[in-house]
Amino acid sequence: MSPLMISSIIGGYFLVLILIAWRTGRKSDNASFFLGNRRSPWYIVSIGMIGSSLSGVTFISVPGWVQTQQFTYLQMVGGFVLGYVVIANILLPLYYRLNLTSIYSYLDQRFGYFSYKSGALLFIASRTVGSAARLYLMASVLQLAIFDALGIPFYQTVIIAISLIWLYTFRGGIKTIIWTDTLQTILMLSAVGITIYYIGASMDQGLKGMAQIISNSDMSRVFVWDDWGSSRHFVKQFFSGAFITIVMTGLDQDMMQKNLSCKNLKEAQKNMYWYGMAFLPVNLLFLSLGVLLFTFIAQNGLLTPERADDLYPMLAMGGYLPPIVGILFILGLVAAAYSSADSALTSVTTSFSLDIMEIDKMTDTQARRTRTITHIGFAVLTAMVIMVFRFLNQDSIIDTIYTLAGYTYGPLLGLYTFGLFTKHRVHDQLVPLVAIVPPLLTGILDFNANNWFGFNLGYEKLMLNGAITFFMLWCMRKKQEKTN
Repeated sequence: MSPLMISSIIGGYFLVLILIAWRTGRKSDNASFFLGNRRSPWYIVSIGMIGSSLSGVTFISVPGWVQTQQFTYLQMVGGFVLGYVVIANILLPLYYRLNLTSIYSYLDQRFGYFSYKSGALLFIASRTVGSAARLYLMASVLQLAIFDALGIPFYQTVIIAISLIWLYTFRGGIKTIIWTDTLQTILMLSAVGITIYYIGASMDQGLKGMAQIISNSDMSRVFVWDDWGSSRHFVKQFFSGAFITIVMTGLDQDMMQKNLSCKNLKEAQKNMYWYGMAFLPVNLLFLSLGVLLFTFIAQNGLLTPERADDLYPMLAMGGYLPPIVGILFILGLVAAAYSSADSALTSVTTSFSLDIMEIDKMTDTQARRTRTITHIGFAVLTAMVIMVFRFLNQDSIIDTIYTLAGYTYGPLLGLYTFGLFTKHRVHDQLVPLVAIVPPLLTGILDFNANNWFGFNLGYEKLMLNGAITFFMLWCMRKKQEKTN
């Protein structure tokens, strides 16, 4: 495909997004920007959240990941489902009962000012880095597909990508996001399904033949029971998945902001159940695509790319499959990346505006101005973090994101667990230490685990980080004072 054709496809796609933004952003105010006036249909929220959770990372990284991880990722996905049940029955009732806009204001009510600010800053740092990682993937592919041929440097590609997000989210916020994310989810899953169809046709295989190829492949192994030292052992993967979901969805302003835009608790819980159940078949689809891509490479004598994340882009856009696959890949990639990044930009704007700048105490004019400046500021910061990822040149971004989550979300896990399952108050002014010390200790243990204990730490670093945080809070509790 020519750069002009790809540019035209993306341009047309963004015209649709801007039209949706214009339609949903009319008469927008802070209430609609943050929570969509609590009128979002639960089924629309559910579809959009699938795209936000999967993002461009799943779209590109998961198919290439099967070469080293096989289907063991499904062990984590099973844990995800358990995590969604916990969120629906413990966290969502809490958030609705307290009528929260920012979920971190719970920490203010439970522990105090410093705990509240620490929790908000942990989320802002986590989500900014995660959003940048997801957009980095998309920007890298667009650079190869379009902008290298036009002589445009990577940093300008990043500026264009971020500017487009800001353009269709700056007015409507979450009221716009729930609709654009739904469109983007449908496009992404359609792209994967049609790609699988054309790969099967290229190998003269129907649905039954492709299923046989996948089941007979060494890459289709799901469970690891025999090696406790492996980071892919079932127990480690399953419970890591559950806790990753609890923190990256249930303790994440981005994902919960969409749930809180539903009309009531019952509809928010319904959204969470359906959204959670969809994760197994959707991720199975992506993993199956990976096996078929590697099989296609082997049958056609092609070289496997050095970076796992380059597998899908190479085949989709390298002329090995019909042009329609390349077109759908570009649309699916842009949809996947933007369905996550747009809501992330909105949520960090919400958290910083409410939790740090406290715009709810300002006049309407001051609040709107502060929110706009914050929105622009985080767009610029995201672009800067993307450039850092470009410099580091990570091989598999999905692995990087889950690893970083173990450090950045761990203290949030400990804070909320202590708040929900104990009645103790803490010395609030000491709480900022739990945002710093547990990740440092976890990093030291992670670096030395093989030498000290004879096994490597995987994504269970999140649980370890949360446990250290819980222990520190227990040590700094006020022994004579308990909360009701």
